Amino acid sequence: MVNINKMAEIVDDAARVGKSIPQLSNKYDYTLEDAYNVQAASFQRRLARGEKQVGMKMGFTSRAKMIQMGLTDLVWGRLSDEMLVEDGDEINFNKYVHPRAEPELAFLLKKSLEGPVTATEALAAVESVAPAIEIIDSRYKKFKFSLEDVVADNSSSSGFVLGAWNKPDVDLSNLGMILEVNGHPVQIGSSAAILGHPVRSLAHAARISTQSGRKLEKGWIIMAGGATAAHALVPGDYVRNVVEDLGFTGFTVSSR
Repeated sequence: MVNINKMAEIVDDAARVGKSIPQLSNKYDYTLEDAYNVQAASFQRRLARGEKQVGMKMGFTSRAKMIQMGLTDLVWGRLSDEMLVEDGDEINFNKYVHPRAEPELAFLLKKSLEGPVTATEALAAVESVAPAIEIIDSRYKKFKFSLEDVVADNSSSSGFVLGAWNKPDVDLSNLGMILEVNGHPVQIGSSAAILGHPVRSLAHAARISTQSGRKLEKGWIIMAGGATAAHALVPGDYVRNVVEDLGFTGFTVSSR
């Protein structure tokens, strides 16, 4: 039997203290809709502790990944102010279970956005764009999970790092992106890997959020999705995402 509040408590506690948990799907037979309800209930616990929602993250923005996972739509998660890691700051490795970094772009909205919208309409709502890194962290033991497990666990979103904001007048369709660790490239990609154009991810975010009963709010940050595979982090890493024409952003992983 599905117990949304109990499942939400399990994933929220795991994320809060950085502990691994068994797959929820080992105990509960639940649907993707149930998983989003767990995510919402889990995030509500964050809000009750005083956190504020500041945006949304998109996941599985690679067409190949969607096909591999048997998906017909993107997955998404919620961002809170406590998840923001300041550019150049340090994260505590012990607060995570399986931390990984993904090179991304982030959009800052200058006005609210309700879907469905075209990519052009979505871009018109953008105040600024920045190089970004998402810190993802599945809390499930041995990094094993179902799609429903991922979504229930806030689509693995744990933190995000933002570089300097730029005017959105740069052609964002095919910007080179290099994820570096300790000065060495570990992932090389392009913004084109994000649905062919990252603004399409923003348009989908507006549609999905509206379908879920809430528009994208003015001032929200939207993480467009990974441009490459995620890279596993270890203590002592200095991680940087360098984006053509936009600059870079980075952070350090503390020693244990």
